Amino acid sequence: MDAWSPDFMNEGSGFKAEYFETLAQLEANNFWFRGRNAFIVHALNAYFPNMTRYMEIGCGTGFVLSGVAQAFPAARLCGSEIFCAGLEFAQRRVPGARFMQMDARNMPFTDEFDVIGAYDVLEHIPEDEQVLTEMRRALVPGGGLILTVPQHPWLWSEADAYACHVRRYTADELHKKVTQAGFEIVRSTSFVSLLLPAMLAARRKARSPAEFDPQKELRLPKWLDKVFETTLRVELALVRAKLSLPVGGSRLLVARKTSH
Repeated sequence: MDAWSPDFMNEGSGFKAEYFETLAQLEANNFWFRGRNAFIVHALNAYFPNMTRYMEIGCGTGFVLSGVAQAFPAARLCGSEIFCAGLEFAQRRVPGARFMQMDARNMPFTDEFDVIGAYDVLEHIPEDEQVLTEMRRALVPGGGLILTVPQHPWLWSEADAYACHVRRYTADELHKKVTQAGFEIVRSTSFVSLLLPAMLAARRKARSPAEFDPQKELRLPKWLDKVFETTLRVELALVRAKLSLPVGGSRLLVARKTSH
């Protein structure tokens, strides 16, 4: 494993490194992580079906990367994470991928990858515009960018504070930053839209850190998890039909590197 930013490999702001173990245990059994994977794989198949060199920024425990590996078995996959703790789980999940410890604000690549993805990562980084610029430099001409981010500042809650979020995006803010970094937006839509009322109700219940249980949303009853997963499948069907959902807890954005 390469280590490009050793000063940050064990600690730093932006995320709780000890949370990786909990995620590794719970992601596969939670509707949101499975549903997000389905949206990401759809975006890759729909817009970059011939990609062969792929990097995920902030790959965490490798859950998304494992889904990409199943969908694109011939692609050369690379996962980066600022904390080494996450990479230990990711290497076990996707042994055929290349992993590196890296600060996305200073990427050691130029014209290297066909597609770069960052899934619920930018909201942790104050210098998100710098990261977008670095991603553009690391992509080949015409290369693709796929992002997911938490959406709507009015949804801010103790869950965001616990997750070390810096912001929740508006669509306009995200679009402006992506285009200013040198990308052309190909697709942008909300998701977790039909579940927004349930999400809002759950977040409003915890009005203080003492009332917030960070694992409650990850440990749902199996029947409820199944209902929520089915709801996300309905949303994905709408997105596949080229509909753009105006509101939702998250936003999916697909873009291409411009020539200028």
